[in-house]
Parts: sequence; structure tokens; C-alpha cells
Amino acid sequence: MVGGVDAMVVLVSALDSSQAYWAAAAAIVGSIVGSMVLFYIARKGGEAYLLRYTASGRGAKLRAWFLEYGLLTVFVPAVVPVIPMPLKIFILSAGALGVRPLTFGLVLAAARIPRYVFLAWLGTKLGKDSLPYLRHHIWELVGLAVALFVILYVVVRLVHARRFSKSVTADLE
Repeated sequence: MVGGVDAMVVLVSALDSSQAYWAAAAAIVGSIVGSMVLFYIARKGGEAYLLRYTASGRGAKLRAWFLEYGLLTVFVPAVVPVIPMPLKIFILSAGALGVRPLTFGLVLAAARIPRYVFLAWLGTKLGKDSLPYLRHHIWELVGLAVALFVILYVVVRLVHARRFSKSVTADLE
């Protein structure tokens, strides 16, 4: 379940530890650039399509939820290796639903930097045993992803509740 780029970073790191962090940097840049291209394609072409299906009813609720919490669905699978979640769907949704490009790029960078640096470090420490190690610990990584999502979801809810209460008290004054 390890992705091709993940495996390549680990492989380069295991074969030549002096190149480990260069491989991680290349993976980070490549991932962000590729995701931004897909994001902008969705932003140009997907907005009209999604607007048709998310203007009312259940689609409107999905759109509101994604605009509120959707970047969590980008961050979690982008940060945790070996997670069986298709990131491209969330990238397309972020672009089509009008997420700000800077915000999207920062969230993606915040996820990809620790992921690829960790994989480079793991490759230098475990060498050829890195990928079996990741496969062996897949359920712990999935649990980490779920826990991370829940924690970030609660944080976002608390931040929004605090903003809402401040705006209500400001309106009352």
C-alpha cells in the first residue's frame, strides 16, 4: 500500500543516506506542484459542474461541510503514509469548491514536509527493512490518521465556536 513516491524516497535513502533529504525535497516539491496543477484544473473546469450538484439540498450540505472542514480531508491522507484514501478526489474538490490556493498549498506543504522527511529518515535508519516496517505497522498508521483527523476536527470546531461567540458579543455591544 506504500505509494510509488514514498517507496522511491525510502529506496534512495536506504541506498545512499547522503541523498535522503534531497529525495525528500524533490518529493515535496513534486507533490505540491502536481497537486496545485490538479487543483487549478479543477478550479477552472469543476466549479460549474459541482455548483450544479451542490447548489441545494444534500449537495449544499456537502459543499458547506467541505468548505468548513474539507482541508482536513486533504491534510490527513497527505501526511500519513500507507493510508488507503484517494487524495486526488479531495484535491479536485478543494479546487472546484473554491478553496483559496494559498491555503490549499500551505495545508498540503504542512502535510507533505513531515511525511517525506520521515520517510527519508526511516530509510536511512532501517534501510531495506523500511517498507516491510511500514506494512507491518499499517493499522497503527491508520489509527494515527483517524486520531489526527478527530483532533484537528475538534480544534477547528473550537476555533469556529470561539470566533462565532466573539462575533455575537461584538454585535450585541
